Amino acid sequence: MKIKDLMISDPITITENSSIQEAIELMKDNSIRHMPVIKKGNKLRGFVTLSDLKQGLIPSMVGDISLSDLMIKDPIVVDPEDDIEIAALLIYRHKIGGMPVVKKGTVVGIITESDILRTFIDMMGLLTTSSRIDVVIGQESGLLRKALQIIYDHGGEIITIGLTSLQSPKRTYYFRLSPIKTEIIKDAFEREGFEVVAAMD
Repeated sequence: MKIKDLMISDPITITENSSIQEAIELMKDNSIRHMPVIKKGNKLRGFVTLSDLKQGLIPSMVGDISLSDLMIKDPIVVDPEDDIEIAALLIYRHKIGGMPVVKKGTVVGIITESDILRTFIDMMGLLTTSSRIDVVIGQESGLLRKALQIIYDHGGEIITIGLTSLQSPKRTYYFRLSPIKTEIIKDAFEREGFEVVAAMD
């Protein structure tokens, strides 16, 4: 999935000659926590967060602190054609809540951790009614294929599959299934020597 499919297009922006108070009010009025700072032609100048603005509000009233002083002047950015995994890794590694989406220096969108979390939830089918069975599967050839066959042979319809770290010699696979009584699948796995960690209808 590309960032352009998930980003908020035409995001709310502000210019750097605006006041800190104006930026805070704009964010509150639109229920946002991040905002690109732009110049003419929608060119990126920086990035501000609501928490940084709040911290700078009182000092700005008694000193010479401007929006330009509080903005992140060289923010981490992504391209709309980048894969969504790139944005997820950047947000995780740099512990940021969001970033501008930029094409040739022009702001075309914004992507936040909430957008990525929502996509993950959708991809995992967490909001749909489902069953789940968690199975430990070794890396020997054919074991995963055998596990999938057990599920299909006992009426299971797989929605998504998740798994633990690839470094582990034995991985736990999380099979999210269309609603089904999992007991029969669990018993079939155990008869074939698989370890079932959890089974939820």
